[in-house]
Amino acid sequence: MANFLTSSIGKKFIQSVSGAFLVIFLLLHGTINFFSVIDSLQGRFGKVMPDEFPYTHGDGWFQLGCDFMSSPLIKIMVPILALGFIIHILYGIWLSWENVKKRGGLKRYEVASKAKNDSWSAKNMAVLGILILGLLGFHLTHFWAKMQLQEFMGAEAENPYYLLIATFKNWWVVALYIVWFIALFLHLEHGFWSMFQTIGWSNKKWQKRLKVIGIIVAAFIVLLFVATAINAWVEGNCVTASAQWTEALLSKF
Repeated sequence: MANFLTSSIGKKFIQSVSGAFLVIFLLLHGTINFFSVIDSLQGRFGKVMPDEFPYTHGDGWFQLGCDFMSSPLIKIMVPILALGFIIHILYGIWLSWENVKKRGGLKRYEVASKAKNDSWSAKNMAVLGILILGLLGFHLTHFWAKMQLQEFMGAEAENPYYLLIATFKNWWVVALYIVWFIALFLHLEHGFWSMFQTIGWSNKKWQKRLKVIGIIVAAFIVLLFVATAINAWVEGNCVTASAQWTEALLSKF
């Protein structure tokens, strides 16, 4: 078992499995975030009932989604997710370094590369990973630190609608997040089909199909997040009916 985990195939397998777990989480997370857009379309953005109970009738869809993310099941999954993410990063760095050595070390560009036909995403997965990791820390300080972390510490989580407005009220923050989402798309669209190839669920017939499916899945996830960010900016800056409410909530930050 130890030999398998340290072998090239074993490391790629672990990288693929941890990546699949993260794709599922991103689908869930992105869908719940998109509930805030649905709330806006229904005129329910910011609807939170004045009680401390989850799943209260009258709460907006986004609040109900955040209640689910605070459920015991998700709280158990958070450490597992964090461990999977750490493993994905460490094995990604390991695999990238081994690829550098196999291609001639720091002088790899002076020799012919077997990966000359690879996409830009495939050749720069490590760079994309570092960019995603850096902006992830930025993201965690905006939301996780003020919601789930607060609950873990026994404190009350911030209103999720408040956090959306406070985070995306400035256009440059929205732009920075969109750069992050683009990097995430490029990372996911290559990682998706590569995952199936690594575990042996791909062949010449299915490789092109999996690449297309990977683009669709990555685009769907990223569009959920982009729509959430832009909608929050619109709510915070352009929705006249909520101007007083917005001003009041921003005074909290």
